[in-house]
Amino acid sequence: MVEDSKPVYLRLRDIIAASILDGTYGDGDMLPSVRALAAQEGANPLTVAKAYQCFQDDGLVVVKRGVGMFVAEGASRRLREAERRRFLDTVWPPVADQIRRLGISAEDLDLQRV
Repeated sequence: MVEDSKPVYLRLRDIIAASILDGTYGDGDMLPSVRALAAQEGANPLTVAKAYQCFQDDGLVVVKRGVGMFVAEGASRRLREAERRRFLDTVWPPVADQIRRLGISAEDLDLQRV
């Protein structure tokens, strides 16, 4: 989920992360160039470069000089683990509280629809 209150580079990071988690880009796949992603998302190339730098700092993206940026081996697994941890630690608790307050049952949720 992309939050409007986040800085643009973090929203771009969320978009890239979602693309990796959804399988659009797998381990070893080349990512769009800074300019291509900037044009696609209507963002400043420097902002896109900052988003990519976050991934590079976390070891999720590797740069091959003169070739491009690639999803690092094992990045999708590590990213999934980190996002799962973040979800369970920060997103889920208020949702679970709301479910309890409203008396929503597991049958009401019908997780098959998700």
